[in-house]
Amino acid sequence: MTAPLRLGTRGSALAMAQSGHVAEALTAATGRPVELVQVVTAGDRSTAPVHRLGVGVFVSALRDALTAREIDFAVHSYKDLPTAAAPGLHIAAVPPRQDPRDALIARDGRTLAELPPGARVGTGALRRMAQLHALGLQLEVTPIRGNVDTRLGRVLGPDADLDAVVLARAGLTRLGRADVITETLDPMLMLPAPAQGALAVECRIDDQDLVELLGMLDHAPSRAAVVAERALLATLEAGCSAPVAAYGELAEGDAGEEIYLRGAVISPDGTRDLRLSRTGTPADAAEIGKALAAELLELGADSILGQEGHTGPGTQQFGSTE
Repeated sequence: MTAPLRLGTRGSALAMAQSGHVAEALTAATGRPVELVQVVTAGDRSTAPVHRLGVGVFVSALRDALTAREIDFAVHSYKDLPTAAAPGLHIAAVPPRQDPRDALIARDGRTLAELPPGARVGTGALRRMAQLHALGLQLEVTPIRGNVDTRLGRVLGPDADLDAVVLARAGLTRLGRADVITETLDPMLMLPAPAQGALAVECRIDDQDLVELLGMLDHAPSRAAVVAERALLATLEAGCSAPVAAYGELAEGDAGEEIYLRGAVISPDGTRDLRLSRTGTPADAAEIGKALAAELLELGADSILGQEGHTGPGTQQFGSTE
């Protein structure tokens, strides 16, 4: 009997659900059994605000386990990955992406526009905080940590102390909790984080048989959109303190399939907000992202990124999908 492939995952409910979906899909596609191996990361042990934890805190332990051959492959929330490539490792697949938009969960079924001035809205992402401030709705935006259930409890539980929270719709959907969403936020109001809603299936680059096997899960449109978004992020050299947002969509254009990429850089207090868009072919996904970032920089994005410190090239922002 073939030994099960060892899939490394964080132990949170969301990470386990994501990894479980990938394991089931791989077994269905190849017949290979897969077992989940829980790995505790530095981000799981810390109670600090997500944007202060630093880059890769939800990723490094999984990558260490891969390098040490304690696991065969790992599943990450793609937006948690540093933009710089990890030596010896390879993103073998980007499965079909879940809806990357953000979601509002509010008391009494309210939408964002229905929240009164002074309403307390919690979120763990500086990008969301900045965009909420930029809307000018006079909301009290509160940084929060914890898993999905903990965050939902701040609004829906018996000891609720917030009027609303903003979470990634993808995470709620994967957990079967989409029913609590009171509004899916239009990207015109709240542009997602680069690669939000996407998963990265990573293995050792020298394990060519596994690279090929995992490649059966790859979804080309999802990968192209994520490549464009992360190329924008990497070119801006944005770190944990930089509210950068990006959203790539694939659609049929006059000359075939096109990527429509939107990007934004927002100051943490929401007073400065640069937004641009660009189109191109999926084959040029990385170049589209780089070009859009260059346009944002020409308009002064670097001065916004510098407001809270600039952490250098090849880094990702924010933290866990949760």
